[in-house]
Amino acid sequence: MKILIVDDEELTRTGILSSIDWDSLGIDQVLLADDGLNGLEQARLHRPEIILCDVRMPRMDGIAMLERLEGILPDSVPIFMSGYSDKEYLKAAIRLRAVNYIEKPIDPAEVREAVLEAQKQYMQKLHSRRGQALQSLETASQLALQLTVPYGEANRGITEHLCSELFPDNISGCCFTTVIVRLDSQAELSGTQKEAILHSFEGLLARLHLRCLYIEKRGQSLVYFVFGASQPSQAAWQMICGFLRDTFAACGRYSIAIGEPYAGISHACQSYASAVILLQSSFFFPSGCVLTPFSANPQDTTNAAAANAGNHHAAHLPGPQTSAAHPWNLQSPESDFSGTLQARDEAACTALLDAVYHYYDRSLTVLPNHVKDLYYRLFLMLDDAARQQQLTLPRTDGSGNAEVIERCFHYRELHTILADRTQQFFESIRSSVQEHPTIFLIKEYISKNYRNETLSVKDIGAHVYLSASYVCTFFKNETGQTLNQYLTEYRMERAKQLLADPRYRIADISSRVGYSDGNYFGKSFKKYTGLSPSEYREKLF
Repeated sequence: MKILIVDDEELTRTGILSSIDWDSLGIDQVLLADDGLNGLEQARLHRPEIILCDVRMPRMDGIAMLERLEGILPDSVPIFMSGYSDKEYLKAAIRLRAVNYIEKPIDPAEVREAVLEAQKQYMQKLHSRRGQALQSLETASQLALQLTVPYGEANRGITEHLCSELFPDNISGCCFTTVIVRLDSQAELSGTQKEAILHSFEGLLARLHLRCLYIEKRGQSLVYFVFGASQPSQAAWQMICGFLRDTFAACGRYSIAIGEPYAGISHACQSYASAVILLQSSFFFPSGCVLTPFSANPQDTTNAAAANAGNHHAAHLPGPQTSAAHPWNLQSPESDFSGTLQARDEAACTALLDAVYHYYDRSLTVLPNHVKDLYYRLFLMLDDAARQQQLTLPRTDGSGNAEVIERCFHYRELHTILADRTQQFFESIRSSVQEHPTIFLIKEYISKNYRNETLSVKDIGAHVYLSASYVCTFFKNETGQTLNQYLTEYRMERAKQLLADPRYRIADISSRVGYSDGNYFGKSFKKYTGLSPSEYREKLF
């Protein structure tokens, strides 16, 4: 904490400085000034929390100095000192909320007590201001939340009330444009960091004569309602987009969607809806993209797209492109993909996957879930083809297909994983040693019967004409894991895939993977993954 001592008498300044143990009071810096003008300069430069100043000084007295500092350092606490019993000065001290009024000659003990009291008052001011800021931020978040739903009878009253509480001026006729930043689920931004970003963003907008309301949606989508008396210019949008790119580039992967501008707070929801639609399309674009409804070339994710955000005429948005050079059904390529895998035709399979990728890449007309569902089926077909070929594909982190897909931030990442696994499939055919036929039969039998809660080692051994004891020894020698371990792992992986589909209740999933006791399933799942089934599902969504 810092204290500024302002007095035109050098003896007084040095006497106060040397007679008090400032360290014991938590004061780590003592500043000195010989009159009000120099005190004002020192205060502006160093921003002290406590100001101990004489009332009467040449050039500028203490009252005038502190009146000038009220707007600059509203939380600083003044302490007056004077050798004059002047009621007018006492009145000024009260008006300026001085914590104390010390008469000369100065008593160090009295100064010490006044400084301690000033510290308490400063902390009270700070806490009060922080509380007001948090309350204002909470009110702004409530208003921003109202702007994400259609304006009508249900929310008109609360929206108008929140507006009047936050903005003395009427903002109902302002132009609103929604900006949404989608962060990768792996990004770790603390609440303090997000507040700092908001504060910096508000500073930029203020220079552009704009303001914003902010709300966080599902932790990874940051929503900013930018508004002003008129629609921002192209130059303003270039500055806004440049700020957002520079800010979030350090946070990992991100995408930005800018909605259409709408005049009037009652239409802000329409701007939000248009931004949400574009945000879904950001899945098909590289990380760092900025999508706007006005870009003639939405794949241009740098300044050109941002500059076009200020245009008033929306361009036609292109959809997926297809080619007549091949007969493949690119909307539903499962049959063609399965056929190339069964035929072991690597060139045809690679060409098919390339065509699928280019069909969906940078699409603005396809929903991400449609493509994710398609790729989930392609992953399953690849797994089935590997089992039929008696191959075991390398596994990276043990995650199920559904979990792998949900972790993908953009389409290119998802496609690369499928392409890499497909390449591993063909490499395994060429160079890897196939599983022992009996091991393949065991795994195939488990894949068809794992739902049966009574499935036992004896049943598995009987299927391959081996005793229960020998089938366990044989499986462990060939694979390195016990038969029960493999069965549990298979069931848990299937459970993870089902948990990724919200249509299935957890109680139903346990029975679908061979567990009649839901509690036992929950304990087994937590032992395998470290999370309960409900925690695992919450992490996915």
